[in-house]
Amino acid sequence: QVHLTESGGGLVQPGGSLNLDCAASGRFLRILAMGWYRQIPGKQREWVAHITNDGSRDYADPVKGRFTISGNKGERGVSLQMNNLKPEDTGVYYCRLRLPGGEDYWGQGTQVTVSS
Repeated sequence: QVHLTESGGGLVQPGGSLNLDCAASGRFLRILAMGWYRQIPGKQREWVAHITNDGSRDYADPVKGRFTISGNKGERGVSLQMNNLKPEDTGVYYCRLRLPGGEDYWGQGTQVTVSS
C-alpha cells in the first residue's frame, strides 16, 4: 500500500508564495514520476507540473515561470514552490505518484487560497 501526504497549503495574498510538499510512504522501489494537479472551483482537475525519475520537469502553461517542482527526500517526495500567486491559482492541489508498473496513487489534497 502506498500513501501520499500533502502539506503546505493555506491562505496567501496575490503576489505571495507558498511551498507544497508531498511525502510518499509504503512499499515501492522506484518512482516513474510524481506530479501536482489542482481542482479549481467549477472546473475539472487539471495537471500543473510533473517530474520524472530522470529529473525531467514540465509545467502547464498557466504556471510556467512561477511554479517550480522538485524531487526530495531520497526521491520519495516532491515539492512545488509557487511564486507570484494569483487569485486564479485558488483550488485544491493534489499530489500524484506513478510507479513503473503503471500503478497510480493520489494524495488527499491541500487547499490553496489566493485572496486579498
